[in-house]
Amino acid sequence: MPNHPPLAVAVAYDGLCTFEFGIAVEVFGLPRPELGPGWYRFAVAALDAGPLRAVGGIRIEADGGLDLLDDADTIVIPGWRGTREPVPDRLTAALRRAAGRGARILSICSGAFVLAAAGLLNGRRATTHWRHAETLRDLYPDIRLVPDVLYVDEGNILTSAGSAAGIDLCLHLIRRDFGPEAANSVARRLVVQPHREGGQPQYIDTPVPEAREGARLGPLLDHLRETLAEEHSLAAMAHRAGMSLRTFMRRFQALTGTTPGEWLLGERLNRARDLLETSGLAMEDVAALCGFGSAATLRHHFRRRVGVSPAAYRARFQRAPALGSAP
Repeated sequence: MPNHPPLAVAVAYDGLCTFEFGIAVEVFGLPRPELGPGWYRFAVAALDAGPLRAVGGIRIEADGGLDLLDDADTIVIPGWRGTREPVPDRLTAALRRAAGRGARILSICSGAFVLAAAGLLNGRRATTHWRHAETLRDLYPDIRLVPDVLYVDEGNILTSAGSAAGIDLCLHLIRRDFGPEAANSVARRLVVQPHREGGQPQYIDTPVPEAREGARLGPLLDHLRETLAEEHSLAAMAHRAGMSLRTFMRRFQALTGTTPGEWLLGERLNRARDLLETSGLAMEDVAALCGFGSAATLRHHFRRRVGVSPAAYRARFQRAPALGSAP
């Protein structure tokens, strides 16, 4: 991390996507004294002369113009006013300059079209909202489109899917910058899940389960997260939820978008990542605490899902606790 707190700048434009912009403000713009003095600085850069109209009938006064991008460590493109709306040359040029000096640039939802117009996605993997995926593919065939994931991290260029997936991407960045404890702290304030893998599907068949199913399965999910080191059979999970095995499998899929086995594997890998980033535990100990049984099993699943070995991941991401003062 730089000696000074990193500067995150959100680009505002006439016709601004309010929710996507709100994500950037909520994640990067709120004071977080509990995370110490190194937290992000935040500013809003106006593309157009203000006040800027935003969806919902509100007006926004920005901190400055696109010159703010010249000093930004992270630039957020919070959506765009239309998938076929032209992107002004002054914005694409500013983004190319920023990318050239190593700034990190991320898009939320349709903001991918801005990055594409700037040529920053050529030859790269990228995603956007599933409704816009085919349009992005048609307009920019050089992009390696990944249409069915939450977000794609290509180093300093990152893209996310539909609006709420921007929260997942921003939490992913916090993990990269400050570690899992800081990301968990922000997630708790947002009242969202602290980590969803980028490769998770964008949508599931029943995104809003009936209240009674959430009430019955919610405590089970909490119990599983607290006891990852233990064995959990399907029969035992169904019994704890008070359902038949067939009903449990169907309703678990509806609630989470995946099977109990895959969900449990994802949670175990999340825990393994946390331990690799924040502890010096031996690999066998990490495997035991996460429920993999052996280091060999941990390595197998980690390589398959994360793409690198646990040792390589630790070498790249191990760090001290977030900002030295995270709760």
